[in-house]
Amino acid sequence: MRLYLASTSPARLAVLRAAGIEPVCFSPEVDEEAEVAAREAQIGRALTAPELTEYLGRLKAEDVVRRHGHEIDGLVLGGDSAFLLDGEILGKPHEPEIALARAKQHRGQTGVLHSGHWVIDHSGGSVRGAQGAVDTATVSLAADVSDAELEAYVATGEPLELAGGFAIDGLAGAFIEHIEGAPSCVIGLSLPALRRLVVALGHDYSKLWNLSA
Repeated sequence: MRLYLASTSPARLAVLRAAGIEPVCFSPEVDEEAEVAAREAQIGRALTAPELTEYLGRLKAEDVVRRHGHEIDGLVLGGDSAFLLDGEILGKPHEPEIALARAKQHRGQTGVLHSGHWVIDHSGGSVRGAQGAVDTATVSLAADVSDAELEAYVATGEPLELAGGFAIDGLAGAFIEHIEGAPSCVIGLSLPALRRLVVALGHDYSKLWNLSA
């Protein structure tokens, strides 16, 4: 069974490869801001962080199936992540000043990382079903991390394109004091959630393994 990843995220690709899965990658074309605004207008309220991540994951997977379905025989995975700190959703900081401010805000506190997933069963070349799930993990940043350390971290550029502005599998690993939940969830996609979705769609998760240890 082949897995198709509807994402350009290096972190999600790395998680899958470390888990023995080499996916076929497609870049989704989704106007996330416009789609979220339209959805919120439709339901008359703001999406919660879990709803947001699963919805965007679904849009990405459906876009890839719509544009590349003729090339796909397997399972299509779309995903998205959102980091909450003090009840506020923090996306990718992009700018060093924003990344540093968020890192200082996170210091000594625990944030919540939501990872949304949507899997479409397109085995046999047609849609046979779809399932979604959201997994959650908490991440605590050490209270004794200095301003100089955070400034040095931001200067590397690593946190600028990461939801929440940190990477537990990168340079910030030394600053992360405690995690509750699946480590892969914090990195970009939850492997336990993916396995449950694959099984729910009637497939054997181990059939996705196509890389040797």
